[in-house]
Amino acid sequence: MSDALDPQRRDFLKTASAAAATAITSNFFVHASDKAGTKPVVIGSGEFTYECHHNWGKVPDQIKWHATHGVAIDADGLVYVTHRAPFDSNIDTVVVFEPSGKFVRSFGKQWNFGGHGIDIRRDGGEEFLYLAITTTKPPAGFKQRPGLVTKTTLKGEKVWELPYPQESNRYAAPEKYSPTNIAFAPDGGFYVADGYGSDFIHQYDKDVRYVRSFGGTGEEPGQFKTPHGIWLDDRPGRDPRLLVADRANARLQYFSLEGKPLSIVGNVSFPAHFDIRGTTLLIPDLHARISIFDQDNNVAVHLGYDPQWTEQVLDGFQMREQPERWGNGKFIHPHDACFDSAGNIYVVEWVNTGRVSFLKKVA
Repeated sequence: MSDALDPQRRDFLKTASAAAATAITSNFFVHASDKAGTKPVVIGSGEFTYECHHNWGKVPDQIKWHATHGVAIDADGLVYVTHRAPFDSNIDTVVVFEPSGKFVRSFGKQWNFGGHGIDIRRDGGEEFLYLAITTTKPPAGFKQRPGLVTKTTLKGEKVWELPYPQESNRYAAPEKYSPTNIAFAPDGGFYVADGYGSDFIHQYDKDVRYVRSFGGTGEEPGQFKTPHGIWLDDRPGRDPRLLVADRANARLQYFSLEGKPLSIVGNVSFPAHFDIRGTTLLIPDLHARISIFDQDNNVAVHLGYDPQWTEQVLDGFQMREQPERWGNGKFIHPHDACFDSAGNIYVVEWVNTGRVSFLKKVA
């Protein structure tokens, strides 16, 4: 499957080669495995050391992985993965696994080729999924599906569905809206990142009523080029702030809960999304690495990072179609990642056949 239909890839292709050429010194190292290859590769350093298990999760015969995009974990440890099955296929968009990798269930045929961001929030004693479904440009003979955000039960039963924010007066047409991820406000509201559409962040209250929009396309503070990921940074010792992965500007931006620009963070290459565990910030980076930041947003480690490997991955972008070249303990295009309760990490990658990796914490 080709992603040529996705306009958001233009910035990816345009900036990647330059990033590879200016790659910084690597924190990456791999412990030698036994010659028979029976032991998993170990990556990282210090307290951030992990056994790397690629191709995690057993999908049933009726599901064939395509580009894996989102991952989230519920309170019972079940793992939810979104992928972009072909537009005209009959394959579910969301696939659910036990922590062991055993298949549990799947749903979401109606979102084929739009499956993207996924997160979980508890509301009134029950957990719900929040899904960002991107606008899809269909093959000939099919009608375009506009992007939307939807809240469902953990089994995919719709609670509500939210189309583009017409009340924002920022859109000439619905197809200019293509949401990528969702963040949760402390008061029960939420924020939507229009990462593949018009570069705005839209805020809603707990009753799903539109509040405000901010951002727009540009390079100045408060503007974006592909605000792909979004998260509430409420780590201990700081006031809650909104964190945005300003992907094609190669930076992170912090905002107040009302959308006021606060600060900019570097040390990223092509940041895709976030997760937080304790004081640790996890950043899947489409330029072939997983970054872990400490409480002060200093780089603790870039997992899987090697400048020479990154250069190979970004050279023509053919490796995402060539699984035989994928190295153990290395990544191609990490698109999302999250911690489980034990500090292990699940990673999903934007590669044609999909790829889910389980990073087992060993230190």
